[in-house]
Amino acid sequence: MDSLGSLNAFVQAAEARSFTLAGRQLGVSPSAIGKAIARLEERLNVRLFHRSTRTITLTPEGTLFLERCRRIFCEIEAAELELSQTQGAPRGKLRVSLPLVGMLMMPTLTAFMRTWPEIELDLDFTDRLVDVIDEGFDAVVRTGEMSDSRLMMRVPGAYHHQIVAAPDYLDQRGTPRMPDDLLSHVCLHHRYPTTGKLERWPLKRGRKDLDIVLPHSAIANNIEPLIHMAEQGIGIACLPDFAVRQQIEEGRLVAVLTDHVQNACAFRILWPSSRQISPKLRVFVDFMAQNLFAGRSAGL
Repeated sequence: MDSLGSLNAFVQAAEARSFTLAGRQLGVSPSAIGKAIARLEERLNVRLFHRSTRTITLTPEGTLFLERCRRIFCEIEAAELELSQTQGAPRGKLRVSLPLVGMLMMPTLTAFMRTWPEIELDLDFTDRLVDVIDEGFDAVVRTGEMSDSRLMMRVPGAYHHQIVAAPDYLDQRGTPRMPDDLLSHVCLHHRYPTTGKLERWPLKRGRKDLDIVLPHSAIANNIEPLIHMAEQGIGIACLPDFAVRQQIEEGRLVAVLTDHVQNACAFRILWPSSRQISPKLRVFVDFMAQNLFAGRSAGL
């Protein structure tokens, strides 16, 4: 068991490239990680890491050893999976990376936790491109096309954008009937945190895409402030439908120009192809598809 613990410390340090991060993930001190790896190197009579004051990197021997250790832990995971399947309800930790817009999925995620209390969600919200395997995620939720051959993929659902404003705002400024009418409105824009570019409003006239330079009355790199400003009657915003569904149902926001916004963006859940999909991941995907994207079926 001590050997297994040392192997786990090695894998965590190798994937994090840091004794500090590895210790944080395992709940021990960086020095404990360093000592465990030193004992492992002594037992194997080989150096696994090149160490400097700031970084650690794998030696060629360490790289080979990491691949073998990953296979060992995959076998252990497979054994645990077989046992969990015989025990009934899905359980265990599920580490998932979601985009920042995923914060708006919290009501659905909270409902999932109530439905499956034996599954521990470990959520990481970021818009950066994460490495599912090297960073140790069970699954990653992202939009857009994915081309990593090491990953399996399912599409739990899609969302559309809606242009919305508060009833009071529309009473004061008028309701836009055509895309060009937006030029005289207070437009609230979303900026992508990773690129710094403004998100384009997917406006169309018939089948023709429109590229209108809209007024920049306010800009935010997170969608939640835009929802708040729109609800307060500050301006008009283009937002994902699932993010404003409740506000529209309750009359706090009104969708406009619905015939001139025609697009669909797919959410994708990805996980390492070397692993059999576990019960906990299966119920996660099904639950998100059934509850986040009402009326759109998806599953495994």
